[in-house]
Amino acid sequence: MRMRTRLAAAACGMLLSTAALSTSDPVLEWNAIMVDTTSGQNPIVQARFAAITQLAVFEAVNAIDKDFDPYLGTITAAHTASVEAAAVAAAHAVLKNYFPANAAALEAARATSLARIADGNRKRQGIAAGEAAAAAMIALRADDGSSPPEFHLPASTNPGEWQLTPSCPPAGGVLLQWRNLRPFAIETTHQFRSAPPPALTSPRYVRDYWEVKMVGGVDSRFRPQGRADVARFYAATAPVPVWNAAASQVAVEQGRSMSELARALALVNVAISDAQATVFETKYHYNFWRPETAIRAGNADGNPFTRADPDFKPFVLTPCFPSYASGHGSSSGAAREVLERMFGARHHFVILSNPAVPGVVLQYEAFRQITHDIDDARVYGGIHFRFDQEAGAQIGRKVGTYVHRHTLRRRR
Repeated sequence: MRMRTRLAAAACGMLLSTAALSTSDPVLEWNAIMVDTTSGQNPIVQARFAAITQLAVFEAVNAIDKDFDPYLGTITAAHTASVEAAAVAAAHAVLKNYFPANAAALEAARATSLARIADGNRKRQGIAAGEAAAAAMIALRADDGSSPPEFHLPASTNPGEWQLTPSCPPAGGVLLQWRNLRPFAIETTHQFRSAPPPALTSPRYVRDYWEVKMVGGVDSRFRPQGRADVARFYAATAPVPVWNAAASQVAVEQGRSMSELARALALVNVAISDAQATVFETKYHYNFWRPETAIRAGNADGNPFTRADPDFKPFVLTPCFPSYASGHGSSSGAAREVLERMFGARHHFVILSNPAVPGVVLQYEAFRQITHDIDDARVYGGIHFRFDQEAGAQIGRKVGTYVHRHTLRRRR
């Protein structure tokens, strides 16, 4: 059974964390550095940087161990090269390229990591492999559609169509270009586009409308404290830190090798990024309104079973892009699918905490418990309908399945 504990902030230092696990493994160590370095980015953008970094680490390690099919297939390294040095050099070079303002901290971390590895030819060979993998991944992802930024302004105020919400810049809905992002593993961003959202006059719409209206408002009397906690936690905690922490903790728990760990982190982050690109294609294809807009306009949606609340405000801030389907739901569904296929669905021990949400510590024994909380978090946070979450999860599971089946397969 899942346990959810509210602890004093002073107790958080006692928790098992990715950083605590990483001291003896450079793949884990630099995964934690990656999460920290990219943490100031929009969660969607962060996922792209995470995928590039972890693919570079995988490619460098795999060029030496050769346990799995390569991603690029262009990196060569002697079997005598240090996989530890390769992992450090690959992650460092990617992060320094994209985050030059962090160069000093990254250089210091690189020096500390490499100091643990004996000097000599093995170390030099590993560094060379890591730097080559980083350079190749950076070059591959140039002009991948992630920039320049594009925005979307609503063309009408018809019922069901997305409208600007308070978090939006004047230019309109953000990350419109992400629908055309070149995927890492899937074929196209519309490959797993969701089926349409339910009609505004359908019983399903009515049911989910009333659910979010009852439990998702800032002043709701029907939101239990536990659901308020997960809503705040997952509003502040993006998919990349959630699922990299879960993957790292379970990999260590199961005693996986460095090569297996590098592959797991690469697949998880590829799946998250490809799921997010897919969901943005779906979002802007259907352009469906947010609960915040829908509930305020409930008397004008053509459905006699909805009722407007012109003062409705969600418990957490609504992101500035269409509602259907859920981005957190899709990326988490993708990560869950990959991790269940690699590590099994249950009997794990995962602890998640975030200093930005003091006093909330989440403990899980199964990956599905994480996605269940994330689904609740978005509904109880007032920013998604339940059908948004379910459609996002379906996208994610399809993307995760495809990524695991077709990418970085074990060599026979």
